[in-house]
Amino acid sequence: MPQTNPEAGAPPPVIVVVMGVSGSGKSVVGASLAEALGARFAEGDSFHPPENINRMSAGMPLRDEDRWGWLDAIAVEITNAELKGEPLVVTCSALKRIYRDRLRLASRYLRFVYLELPRDVAAARVAARKGHFMPASLIDSQFADLESPAEDEHAIALDATRRPEDVVAAAISRLGLAATA
Repeated sequence: MPQTNPEAGAPPPVIVVVMGVSGSGKSVVGASLAEALGARFAEGDSFHPPENINRMSAGMPLRDEDRWGWLDAIAVEITNAELKGEPLVVTCSALKRIYRDRLRLASRYLRFVYLELPRDVAAARVAARKGHFMPASLIDSQFADLESPAEDEHAIALDATRRPEDVVAAAISRLGLAATA
């Protein structure tokens, strides 16, 4: 249920980006976190233009210039949630600080939950997925681009090798929130 406008004295909306490399569990954790918080869930992959999906499907990593439009589309979703006072959990790899900084411009309430895991675990998870455009051959490029959030970013880093329900519980606790579901 959407909250009222935070300018009207209501609490600010919960707006969270669940970030990490491919295979970190962003979709599973993000959807479960949204459900637990009574927030809307937005899958970051759905914001990719066809050119990005074709590029990744062909085994070519995205470049910064490929990501700007995608990040801007996610930022619009975040801004709209803030303007409506609507709680939102969205997934986005947000691999580089410059990407996270761009998303931060979309909402003063934005928080990041960073799902950390070793390269071999990410590669195994991606290789086991069926029907996803991201091939396991691109895992190395994800880790090459990854800039773990710095301390001044106040991101919540969680061990993504844990069970999703444990990761969600830890995220809720570290965000200082209460589950509504």
